Amino acid sequence: MTARRFFSIALPWFLLVAIGLLAAWLRYGFIQPPELAHLCDDAKGPAWCSARAAIVIGFNTYGYGIAAIIATAPALLCRKPWLACLAAALGLFALTLYCYIPGAIALLIGSLRLVRLQAREPLI
Repeated sequence: MTARRFFSIALPWFLLVAIGLLAAWLRYGFIQPPELAHLCDDAKGPAWCSARAAIVIGFNTYGYGIAAIIATAPALLCRKPWLACLAAALGLFALTLYCYIPGAIALLIGSLRLVRLQAREPLI
């Protein structure tokens, strides 16, 4: 296996790990700590409170899960590895941020589709 082939196979999986770490930090380091939530109770809270509120609205309305399922459809129809990686990444993000069922479905389908597409690439 050449270095170029290894890089093209490993890059989407490293991106998934990075997305998972980012989502975990958002959940456990930015959304869940009560001390950060109490800072945003006042109208004179820090500037990042609006970003925190937008993230919370995103998982309260299942927006991340819906986005993950919508991204899964083109990943199944088109033979593009980046679409499969996008579906898996959005699924992982949704799964970590409280949208369990659609996130798990999108992560599973995106990952399986990515493996299938990577297995079909010719060995150069």
